[in-house]
Amino acid sequence: MKAMQYYGARNVKVEEVAEPFVQQGTVKIKVKYAGICGTDLHEYHAQRIVPTVPMIMSHEFTGEIVEIGDGVTKFEVGDRVVVSPIISCMECPSCRDGIFNTCDNLKAYGIHYNGGFAEYAVIPEANVIPIPDSLSYELAAIVEPASVAMQAVHTSTLKIGDKVAVFGAGPIGLLITQCAKAAGASQIFVVEIEEARQKLAFEMGADIVINPLEEDAAQKILELTDGGVNIAYEAAGVEATFNAALDSIRHNGEVMIVSVFTKPVTYNPVIQEKGQKKIHTSRGYFKIFPRVIALLQKGSLQVEPIITSKIALDDIVELGFEKLDARKDECKILVSPEV
Repeated sequence: MKAMQYYGARNVKVEEVAEPFVQQGTVKIKVKYAGICGTDLHEYHAQRIVPTVPMIMSHEFTGEIVEIGDGVTKFEVGDRVVVSPIISCMECPSCRDGIFNTCDNLKAYGIHYNGGFAEYAVIPEANVIPIPDSLSYELAAIVEPASVAMQAVHTSTLKIGDKVAVFGAGPIGLLITQCAKAAGASQIFVVEIEEARQKLAFEMGADIVINPLEEDAAQKILELTDGGVNIAYEAAGVEATFNAALDSIRHNGEVMIVSVFTKPVTYNPVIQEKGQKKIHTSRGYFKIFPRVIALLQKGSLQVEPIITSKIALDDIVELGFEKLDARKDECKILVSPEV
């Protein structure tokens, strides 16, 4: 079968590899679409978390079951599914407490085990979620990142009528914007420097978009809200946006960190202490795929605007990774092995 093999930083090849075979408790999925995640792009630039190579990347993918292994009871050939890629160890303290997304030994398909940039993927039954016929494969490919966003909003203290700010309008920040809107936020600020993504932010539900290169984002939010937003979601992963998020919330407000920081940040705890401001984090997701699928099916989540390109697997380097680097008007690129 055809697959994208990752060999290290800026070293990926679309080539023929052995087709995987089903084993006890697994299903074979014919991949329809796989999304390029920020994690995939980071690994393309510098190998950080993929432990062994070659590796078939992508943890955001959907498709049709074409074969089932012995012991599979919940699925049949022809079922339309999306993959929940996280694998928990089931042995660490978090897993024993039932909080699987904070597993000490968390692994994932597309990072530790072969993922979705291929014609076929073999996945355990436990990591497969059914999708309704009414949900397109394109939208199903957004279920995984939308679950990251929904988990962050669900875990935060957001209440109907609260005002929120989202720092960073990449795919996750834009999905958080949409999820906060669906959850009843009364006013949504998005802070983003790129013009194309500023426009996307409005499409995804932002009421006010601020370019931090042109004005002090935190100060502007404080002025327009008479003291700050209730919650600021940090989805950029840099020190400047972290501190601006902390400055933008009102007393007793919350900063919810959703991004992955590649470098440590420095901040003054006095700012947090004076206003009894809370800093919380959200990691991945936990039992939230079915909720996201239901909201997508109902139309309560409108995620189409973030899908900016659909490309063939053969073009994944030039029209995928390199284009995401060069074109800031690109957001979520879906890759199809069938094209």
